Amino acid sequence: MSETAETPQKTLHEQVVDVLRTVYDPEIPVNIHELGLIYNVDVTPEGAVAIRMTLTSPMCPVAGSLPVEVENKIKQVPGVTSVEVVLSWEPPWGPEMMSEAARLALGIN
Repeated sequence: MSETAETPQKTLHEQVVDVLRTVYDPEIPVNIHELGLIYNVDVTPEGAVAIRMTLTSPMCPVAGSLPVEVENKIKQVPGVTSVEVVLSWEPPWGPEMMSEAARLALGIN
């Protein structure tokens, strides 16, 4: 694949990640991307997006609504043709999965 052929896919991937940074866990004032709740984002050249994510706990009160919010927001990104959000519990989420910025924002060293 030539470099130019990869550019639209990379740009779409970056746009998807930017949107993920606008979604917040209502119990924690940090976006789900920085919290480490997003395990994987795959974007095909055709615009199909597959996201593997987790929650802070299986008993999380937003287990039914947060993946739907992610899906609905990603569907709004120009160029996205389909979205699949898969909730995964492996590996289990832990504070060590947070970005350095998230740990700093929450006062966790």
